[in-house]
Amino acid sequence: MTEGRWTYLSDMDGVLVREEHLVPRADEFLGELRDNGIGFLVLTNNSIYTPRDLRARLLRTGLDVPEESIWTSALATAQFLESQRPGGTAFVIGEAGLTTALHEVGYVLTERDPDYVVLGETRTYSFSSITNAIRLIERGAKFIATNPDATGPSMEGSLPATGSVAALIERATGRSPYYVGKPNPLMMRSALRRLGAHSESTLMIGDRMDTDVHAGLEAGLQTILVLTGISSQESAERYPYRPTMVIDSVADLIGRTLDPFGEG
Repeated sequence: MTEGRWTYLSDMDGVLVREEHLVPRADEFLGELRDNGIGFLVLTNNSIYTPRDLRARLLRTGLDVPEESIWTSALATAQFLESQRPGGTAFVIGEAGLTTALHEVGYVLTERDPDYVVLGETRTYSFSSITNAIRLIERGAKFIATNPDATGPSMEGSLPATGSVAALIERATGRSPYYVGKPNPLMMRSALRRLGAHSESTLMIGDRMDTDVHAGLEAGLQTILVLTGISSQESAERYPYRPTMVIDSVADLIGRTLDPFGEG
């Protein structure tokens, strides 16, 4: 294996940060990637925030990640829609991360006969906006959702996330959304294009078997499960697929980022 061969995709929550705190030595891990000239992207299914917002959030934990190294389900969704219908229109339920991404690819946001209804994460779901989405889908708008996550974390406990609201709209309309974010390998492939990388020389680090490892496998990547987030060693054994490697945390990769699967 040649030095500098690997490119890294890393989930954010549960891998680099947890509950707004730095995962121990995650800053050293990212520093080593930079020092070795290794390309990387930090991925998140959360569509609320722009890369600028997320960079500021990570800086507060002690992680210095450039905006261009952050890839969200909102950005992947915008890129997907631009490829499907350039210059299209959308009715959006979501926040700045999603609306900004769609504006940046030339989409017009409207409530009048949009091409798409696009559902993302928000902390202010309203009955009227959900009703509007249902009626627009009934009238022919295509249904897109940024990610299928049913719940999201908070300091107080679980919050309903995009997948839960999508299920409500799907039940009302009989129309299933197309989910862009993990575990859809489309998000992995869009991240690879962003990096100019190839699947056979890229690895995905995640804390969830059902999204991170699943998406990585389907995109043809090597996968590393860390035990600092959702999945445990025990729960990982219940899945019919396995990651390439299981480690306690990204700290275990320090000193071996050039050859993560070697003996060193």
